[in-house]
Amino acid sequence: MDLVRVPGSFEIPSAARALAETKKYDAIICLGCLLRGDTAHYDVIVNEVTRGIGQSAQETGVPHAFGVLTCDTLEQAIDRAGLKMGNKGFEAALAAVEMANLKKAVSRQAPSKKTLMSRPSGLSQSRRRKKR
Repeated sequence: MDLVRVPGSFEIPSAARALAETKKYDAIICLGCLLRGDTAHYDVIVNEVTRGIGQSAQETGVPHAFGVLTCDTLEQAIDRAGLKMGNKGFEAALAAVEMANLKKAVSRQAPSKKTLMSRPSGLSQSRRRKKR
């Protein structure tokens, strides 16, 4: 496991994508915390970080676990980081492991083209119509 620090939450998607593109990692765990302020900046950053992490996961094929806290207060962030509301970082780590294992399991049992294209009953559509 490698720990990579970025200057702020906005940089998480870029770093996650760079790591995923190396193909050295089975999953990427994205952790951070955004606290709501008095301006719309919070909403912009939350949306971009969320979108960027999801886009990186979809485009690279490497699972990304979302552990970026989006909180109204510092107290709420502390509670979500391991006190009253559980440990969201730990939960993200578990999700990353589960998704990496799922991806490996799916790739081991990838169906053939024949399986994907076969009809449920094994009969062609025209033969099913005639039987009715």
